[in-house]
Amino acid sequence: MKALAVATGIVFWTLVLGTAFLAFFPGSDSEPVAILQIEPAAAPAGPSEAGGEPALPEPEGGAAPAETPPAEGNVDLPPGFATTPSDAPPEPGVEQQGEAPPEPAAPPAGPDDAAPPDGTDQQGAAPEGAGMQQATLDTPAAAPPSPPPGPENETGSIALPAAPVAELVEESQYGPLPKVAADGRRAIEVYSRPSRYAEASPGAPPRVAILITGLGLPDSPPGAVLKGLPAPVSVAYGAYGRSLQDAVKVIRADGHEVLLQIPLEPENYPTVDPGPHTLLTTLPPEENIKRLQWLMSRYTGYVGVTNHMGAKFGATADSFQPVAEELKRRGLLYVDGESAPDSNAAKIADAIGLDYAVVHVQIDAGDTAQQLAKLEQVAKERGAAIGVARAKPATIKELSDWAAKLESKGIVLVPVSAAVRQQG
Repeated sequence: MKALAVATGIVFWTLVLGTAFLAFFPGSDSEPVAILQIEPAAAPAGPSEAGGEPALPEPEGGAAPAETPPAEGNVDLPPGFATTPSDAPPEPGVEQQGEAPPEPAAPPAGPDDAAPPDGTDQQGAAPEGAGMQQATLDTPAAAPPSPPPGPENETGSIALPAAPVAELVEESQYGPLPKVAADGRRAIEVYSRPSRYAEASPGAPPRVAILITGLGLPDSPPGAVLKGLPAPVSVAYGAYGRSLQDAVKVIRADGHEVLLQIPLEPENYPTVDPGPHTLLTTLPPEENIKRLQWLMSRYTGYVGVTNHMGAKFGATADSFQPVAEELKRRGLLYVDGESAPDSNAAKIADAIGLDYAVVHVQIDAGDTAQQLAKLEQVAKERGAAIGVARAKPATIKELSDWAAKLESKGIVLVPVSAAVRQQG
């Protein structure tokens, strides 16, 4: 009996202790607890596809995790932190602390001289004022530039539009060449100095024009020689000087229109040689055109062409006609500055419709007053007259004094382009 009592006591206390143990310590069959890791992140993790809560790691053995009840009080994490599984990859768009964001892939490199895409600069952004910028000469502007307003009077100062105008330029193997724009505009109109007397009208006063030559040649005087030149006086530059485009830019900014002076074969060539690229009667027309195009490409902004020498060339119709046709095709005028009695220039110009005029009076230092008086007389008789003078300080001074008195005589000083149009 004593042994039975002891055994019963052992069983009793075993049951009591087992029950107590199970009450205070859960067994291995209870649900697993998910372990979360809090780590810094650039932005809160986005909701998962399942329902908006961050994903939890799977327990070992493949058992599905139990749902974790939300914390009481709905406590949010501090800014810059997110809850993610300890071994799960970060959500897309969330940067890891200490790691630089991946750099975008660079575009494939092109050749060094490759043009940037249209409408963008080399930074990839559209340049400011791109619609008004003349980045390429073969791209027409959205609208043709407006002509400059005329001066308050014929002798007033006015800055002519900047040259070149893209629509009037043709790129060639030699450089930029003049051309007629798609809308019909020509250099004689776009680059000329405005004048109220450019068109014939009944009762208009006599008009005189002066062309200064001798610049842009090997023995040319410095540009300062033109200081004090009346604004309507036109200036011709040759093709052999240095920085010709800069010189043309300055003189046009002062309101003077410009002509290109080209060398033509004189009677006593080669004893008298106008220089390289002279157009010769002994050359075939295509060679003379090549030389002419080289001369025309030296600078831009001129309304037309005048000759340096050329009595023999102008008298040879077979040589002069192809040149005249090329000038007309490119929208230029031609002023015959040293016309010989047997010149065919006027007849050819009339036949093909080239804007043409001949110089009426050669103005030389020493006889300037008499020659200017003759010029006035021709203008009264014909309605318009052109005189030509070489660029010399004394001549420029006399021209300035003479021009100041013209209005009192009922005569107006006009640019050469206006006198050419008046003569038709």
